[in-house]
Amino acid sequence: MKLHFEPDLDYQLTAIESVCDLFRGQEICRSEFTVTYRTDATGSGQLGLAETDLGIGNKLSLLDTEILANLREIQLRNGLRPSESITSGDFTVEMETGTGKTYVYLRTIFELHRRFGFTKYVIVVPSVAIKEGVYKSLQIMEDHFRALYANTPFEYFLYDSTKLGQVRNYATSPQIQIMVVTVGAINKKDVNNLYKDSEKTGGERPIDLVKATRPIIIVDEPQ
Repeated sequence: MKLHFEPDLDYQLTAIESVCDLFRGQEICRSEFTVTYRTDATGSGQLGLAETDLGIGNKLSLLDTEILANLREIQLRNGLRPSESITSGDFTVEMETGTGKTYVYLRTIFELHRRFGFTKYVIVVPSVAIKEGVYKSLQIMEDHFRALYANTPFEYFLYDSTKLGQVRNYATSPQIQIMVVTVGAINKKDVNNLYKDSEKTGGERPIDLVKATRPIIIVDEPQ
């Protein structure tokens, strides 16, 4: 059995447009940074050779005043009181249960890439069960998104502290990268491998590689 996803539901498209319009005026661009790593040592007491790769991240060219103007227009369009200022880079989209919010934020990823070139995304969820659900949704919807977006290449994975090489690939890949992680996996800095130097990420802390990509962070069930 193959599921069919309706791509033209008005209320879903309205939500997607609201997010994308926040970046109206953004040019297609990206940031670049150096990712250093060492090859395996060749003998006792010897260090491996240092090599570098190019890291690729999102780049926001809009000023806060431009984002605020976009935000106010979106709020007025949706019957909300316009904000007086921007105090952070956090924005909320509220949808009723059962309206397809997972589909909306996943499709928003592809729209943001198509319009502005953003490639790095982190989806933060409150539990392991929801993490597995989001991953399953990505698997089920993969063909649907490839058909809608001209087979645009993308990769997605569940963050695993024992597979930190995935974080390095996340940082260096030019394709859309979607990391799905639980809140618990990014907390507890003192015992979390995400905040520890690792050979698998070239001696850097994996969190620093993720931060260098300046990812768009989608928080599912933020309440």
